[in-house]
Amino acid sequence: MAINSINAQEVVPLYSGSIPGAKVTPADYVENTEVRANGTLSVTKVSVPTFTVFLAPKNIANGTAVIICPGGGYGALAFSHEGTDVAKRFNAIGVTAFVLKYRLPSDLIMVDKTYGPLQDAQQAIYLIRKDAKKYGIKTNKIGIMGFSAGGHFASTLVTHYNDLKIADPEKIDLKPNFAALIYPVISFEESVHTGTMKNLLGPNPPDSLKHYFSANKNVTKKTAPTFFVHAKDDKTVPFANSVLMNEALKQNKVDTDIYLYENGGHGFGLINKTSDVDWFNLLAAWMKKEKF
Repeated sequence: MAINSINAQEVVPLYSGSIPGAKVTPADYVENTEVRANGTLSVTKVSVPTFTVFLAPKNIANGTAVIICPGGGYGALAFSHEGTDVAKRFNAIGVTAFVLKYRLPSDLIMVDKTYGPLQDAQQAIYLIRKDAKKYGIKTNKIGIMGFSAGGHFASTLVTHYNDLKIADPEKIDLKPNFAALIYPVISFEESVHTGTMKNLLGPNPPDSLKHYFSANKNVTKKTAPTFFVHAKDDKTVPFANSVLMNEALKQNKVDTDIYLYENGGHGFGLINKTSDVDWFNLLAAWMKKEKF
């Protein structure tokens, strides 16, 4: 068997046919993947959203799945160190992973860029739950994970899974069963990451939209159990974002856990070089405790 076919991952388009809410894509709006100076992949100008399937090895697969949402401030996707690299770690513990290449909010390709990401998140969990048997996963063990702005993206599905933005003829439940939010943007009302907010909502969003997209203000007793990782010295996205959401979950008696590094800054992916604590192992232990 050729090496390539061993590593070949299935890439699945989120929408068959036309994408709801999409405009005709301008000719110069072309998806671009570049290798950054540190060797990681960055993807921009996504107009056709997909997910890449990383099936857990059959001999250790435990039926759990996770949708991974890379960060990048809603302007790019940190596709390898917050995506495919993480999927491989999940595979090693028997979890099937789907790396989501979601559309980045843009007036050029979307009728309403504000809700485009939520639409892609709902469509991803819709397809994956619908095809659970095909992927060898359990419909009640599908989580979502996001880094930075991808954490905001994931937190929006965690809190607004019922606000339907897609066609769901089978009435499939779009609620994730658990979430992992890694140095996430959470609030557009406190400790705001202005770049992320501007990219999603525009320069002067109304308070109602800021509130809708502040996940900590939309938690209920039905919100999925959630695990957080953040560094206290994160200058890009203050760690208060994770704390606010963690507190909101506790107040609603939802299972939640948080690990705060003293140092590490922002965007460290799987490896925080300032610490010998491997947060992924902590997440794996938490998932086991939560029976995922």
